[in-house]
Parts: sequence; C-alpha cells; structure tokens
Amino acid sequence: MEAHQHTEVDTVIVGGGQAGLALGYWLAREGREFAILDGNARPGEAWRQRWDSLRLFTPAKYDGLPGRPFPGDRLAFPTKDELADYLEDYVRRFDLPFVPSTRVEEIIADGDVFAVRAGDRTWHARNVVIATGGHRIPKRPAFAGELDPHVLQLHSQDYKNPGQLREGTVLVVGLGNSGAEIALELGRSHHTVLSGKPSGEMPMKHGRTAARFALPVVKFLGVHVLTLNTPIGRKAAPGFKSMAAPLIRTKSKDLAAAGVQLGPRLAGVSDGSPVLDDGTRVQAANVIWCTGYHEDYSWVKLPVFDDRGEPKQTRGVADGVPGMYFIGQEFLFAAASATLPGVARDARYLARRLAKERRPISARRPEPDGRRAKETRLPTSR
Repeated sequence: MEAHQHTEVDTVIVGGGQAGLALGYWLAREGREFAILDGNARPGEAWRQRWDSLRLFTPAKYDGLPGRPFPGDRLAFPTKDELADYLEDYVRRFDLPFVPSTRVEEIIADGDVFAVRAGDRTWHARNVVIATGGHRIPKRPAFAGELDPHVLQLHSQDYKNPGQLREGTVLVVGLGNSGAEIALELGRSHHTVLSGKPSGEMPMKHGRTAARFALPVVKFLGVHVLTLNTPIGRKAAPGFKSMAAPLIRTKSKDLAAAGVQLGPRLAGVSDGSPVLDDGTRVQAANVIWCTGYHEDYSWVKLPVFDDRGEPKQTRGVADGVPGMYFIGQEFLFAAASATLPGVARDARYLARRLAKERRPISARRPEPDGRRAKETRLPTSR
C-alpha cells in the first residue's frame, strides 16, 4: 500500500472549470505557487458530459477567458464540446498546474493553514479557493420513487440524446432552459409533454442578430449594473438565486410549434403514473427530470456558510476565515458571476486580493504529480 502523500502549496483551487482556470491564469502571471484540483480526467470534461446537442447561450466573443479569445466566428454560439476543447487547450497553452481525477473529500483547518484531502493525497495550503460550488446532487421530488419501475427515469445530467429513451411518451419535468431545449429535441422523435411554468422569456429572438445588438446590453447589465455594489443589484440578488432563469433560446411558441404538449406542474404519482396539477395522468414511458441540483458543501469543514448553506462571503472573500475564497457561484458579486463573461472579472479581483493579503511562498509551483517544478512559465499572450 502506498503511503499517504502530502504536498505544500501556497494556494489550492478546488475545481478546474472556467472559474478555476481564469483564476489560475492570473495567479500564474503573478508567480504564485498553486494547484488546480479537479474530479474529472481532463479539463472541460464537465461540459463534455452534458447532452450532445447543447450549445452556449453566449456568443464566442464573450466566451474567452483571460489571455485567450475564443477562436472562430465571434457571433457563433459554441457547442459544449467546442468549449470543452477550448478549456483543455487553455490549460495546455498556459501550462496551468491542473491535477486531474482528484475529487476533494474534505477541507479542514490545520494550524495556520488548510488541509485539503483527496483520497491518499493531502495538500496543505495558505489559501483555498472553492471554484466548484458544492458537490452537485441531482434534485428529484420525493415521489419519483413511486413511478412504475418500467418507466425510464433520467436526470438532465444523465440525458445525452433521444437514443437513450424507450418508445412511447416522454414527460419532461421542469420548464427552465434545460427542460425547454431537451423537450424541443425530443419532440422530433417522441410524443413529448413538458410540465412546468416558465419564470419568463427573453423578449428578443436568440441568434446572430441578438449577439450583435441585444446581448451586449444584457452582458453589460449582468456584469456592471446588477452587482452587490448597486441598490438595484442588491435588491435583485435574492430573487435571482431562487428563481429559474427566463427562457433564452427556446420559447413557449417554439415548443408548441414543434408539437410539444405544454402542461402544468407535476403534482405527484398515482398508480405508478405521473399526475399533473390539473389532474391529467400522463402515460409516460420516460421521465426526464430537469429539476436542478442540491449544493452539498458538507465536505468543507469550516464555518463559512450561513443557516441556508450559502457561503458567507464578500465579493468572493470568505467572511471571518482568512485565506478562504469562492468564485463561480450564482450572484457571487454580479448577476453574471456564474457565467463565462462574469468569471474573468471576478478572477482578476480575487487574484489581486490574494496578492494583497498574503505573500506567495515562492515563484515555483508543483507539477501535477506533486514534484517541484523548475521556474514557473508565466502566460504572456493577450
């Protein structure tokens, strides 16, 4: 049996998605010693695992991270695989210390540093940045277990394409953006019922024209106006976190035109079949749960969460726990904080705070296998 491995590092970033990589770019430029721990086998894998036809809502001109514009047509909407490839290239281009297949199981205080444990490895760090949110646990109603066992049930995180499903009716539960887009795709091959009520719809048609004229306004509002520094942003933040996003690309009229049957919310199960609020029993062969996630932070053994389980933080800096930071969460500072256009600004801010509050151990950092590297090669392209 191999001995437990210990690594000392100035900063650990938990999560190698766009938020963690953007912060890593700035830390590398400042010569800091850090490691990016990610549970997936390679960068961008969280995007690759989503359904096959997924495209971003933001055009390519807003999808690049610091130092590297997104390649190709600036008004096109990249696929999830194109974004995943971009993130993998980003790590390679800037030689970021990405440690793959490393699921963090516990973060605790250990004297004047933090201990970050993942399997048989522990990192001791002066600073820890949580760039993942909590561990995402798919959310399903309690009565999901009462459905007939012959009904195929998938959460949206497990849905890939219509080929997974059985013949017969599909009930898609949840009229958010995921539910709307999946239902539209399934409507081409299955009788599809979409259960739920949208929280609203973007007033403009999504596409290249919107990318040129309307989305720049939306981006400006989300990054610069709806922030915790403005009265309107502070007023909007609680509702923004609790309410589903408005339908962006696929609207109710698009679903109706495609033959998707729109129904009220799911009320429960009767004799193994789903029943809607109006009493309609859906004879479904398949149910797709587009019902979101629970955020589980139980692995963070530090007093940095409020009674609702939300991080106690000010612009990503944990309240009362020096050295602990957050990035990439919903409305961390602005409405766009969890999006590609928003993480770049938040990453730059956190990098400056880290530089101001704590001096780095050195300008040398570990290789992904934990060995000491030679001098850090800093990103230079812009």
